[in-house]
Amino acid sequence: MADPAQQVRDWLAEYDTPDASVAHLLCDRHDGAGVAVTEVGADLSARHLTYAELARRSRAVAAGLARMGVGPGDHVATLMGKGCDLAVAVLAIWRLGAVQVPLFTAFAPSAIALRLGDSAARVVVCDDDQRPKLDAGPDIAADAPWRVVTTGPAPARPGETTLTALAEAEGAGEGEEAAAVGGGAPFILLYTSGTTGPPKGVQVPVRALAAFHSYHHYGLDVTGGDVFWNAADPGWAYGLYHGLVGPLLAGHATLQLRAGFDPELTLDVLETFGVTNFAAAPTVYRSLRSTLKTLPPEIAVRRLSSAGEPLNPDVVDWARDVFGVAVHDHYGQTELGMCAGNHNHPDAAAGLKPASMGTGLPGFEVRVLEPLEDTEAPAGAFGRVAVDVAASPAMWFTGYRNDPAVAAGRFSPDRRWYLTGDTGSRDAQGHLFFSSRDDDVIVTAGYRIGPFDVESALLQHPAVAETAVYGVPDELRGQIVAANVVLHEGVAASEELAEELKKTVKARFAAHAYPRRITFVARLPKTPSGKIQRVRLRRGR
Repeated sequence: MADPAQQVRDWLAEYDTPDASVAHLLCDRHDGAGVAVTEVGADLSARHLTYAELARRSRAVAAGLARMGVGPGDHVATLMGKGCDLAVAVLAIWRLGAVQVPLFTAFAPSAIALRLGDSAARVVVCDDDQRPKLDAGPDIAADAPWRVVTTGPAPARPGETTLTALAEAEGAGEGEEAAAVGGGAPFILLYTSGTTGPPKGVQVPVRALAAFHSYHHYGLDVTGGDVFWNAADPGWAYGLYHGLVGPLLAGHATLQLRAGFDPELTLDVLETFGVTNFAAAPTVYRSLRSTLKTLPPEIAVRRLSSAGEPLNPDVVDWARDVFGVAVHDHYGQTELGMCAGNHNHPDAAAGLKPASMGTGLPGFEVRVLEPLEDTEAPAGAFGRVAVDVAASPAMWFTGYRNDPAVAAGRFSPDRRWYLTGDTGSRDAQGHLFFSSRDDDVIVTAGYRIGPFDVESALLQHPAVAETAVYGVPDELRGQIVAANVVLHEGVAASEELAEELKKTVKARFAAHAYPRRITFVARLPKTPSGKIQRVRLRRGR
């Protein structure tokens, strides 16, 4: 194996070319007999999809999508849980040179409509139990411009079709060639939360596969002999980039649990399927710690990884004591994939340091800048975490699809530095230490939530005059969503009203993002210009 820097250059030479084809790179070039996806049910039943089956089914579905008018560059949304159907759907989209728009299944219709409208998606592929969210209502127009494909055995609505029908159409997929779109063309459009304004669209180009491969190999150290399971949801970056795309790119098998999180079920999956390489958010490990008393002898992992929020050092110690393996903390963003971490592969490992989020991933140079100047801070000094763009060949983000002004603010004026929005320090050996978010994004149980989305949902309740949403520390989730609410004159605060507001957020934005703490206040702290001072709320003032 080449040295890490050379290996990244080799991957770029393969993935950043005019003839780069996502379907070929993630499926067609691999051994057809190898397992691509193992879908695990809540009852621990298993369904296996080989690379040959993935190629055949995705070709057939791609032909059906083409008949619906989908072509290179078109946007196709997926409102789907983990599993074989999702793998088939995304490979079919990419086989056409189209762009996948992932939608998290916990989203309410309003959040779905916003993303579908901004992306101008032509088709939505969704699970049957998600189909009602696309029905006409306050957020979805009766004449919505997208067509719907469901995963069930029969169409959910008149005039619609299913993945099965597309795949079984006579002659479907015969002779279909995978589209070559080139390394700069987008193949994913994933929306990320911000502090103000609507979600921002991150266009992921094909060349980003080099960064994803680097993390899969060096960060996670997944090998062909591993049973690999990334527990994150593919509606978000970590679960999509590194739970589905990365393994398929490397020709490995990926485990996909089609069930909600439960610590007992997680342990059952680790044991039943002999998982050897496991990745999850710190919340998962903290939940396992509160559940697990003794480790079943059948569980024998060799690698444990964590991402999505800072990892407590005591969790690292607990895992080493119980599993015999330390949890390696990794760091990244939707705009980057993973760019730093305590790498598992020995060729990139720099040694674990307590509370450190590691060193730059091969292909990335991650530094800490002075708080007010775009120059490097001294070792150990507090500053802004940034990526040195010129020294990071795997860097792929250039801007947001729908907000170039915000994107420009993520870079230094000379565009040498990409500013992550996080603060921390870097020691003399290059280990990074996270301090805090430099903005108001809330990271709870690995999910990134923008205050704007939650505030917009709360303001739709007739009792709410003003509101400010912020994050507060929580031992299990890292942070929880909190809201200070100003009520209209004459409305009385009550526990019943607080519960109503929580339900409003679940119904109008997303089930995972409701405020677990609601405080009724007479006024909100603001600057002279009227901007809410969330930093004062976070500090309890």
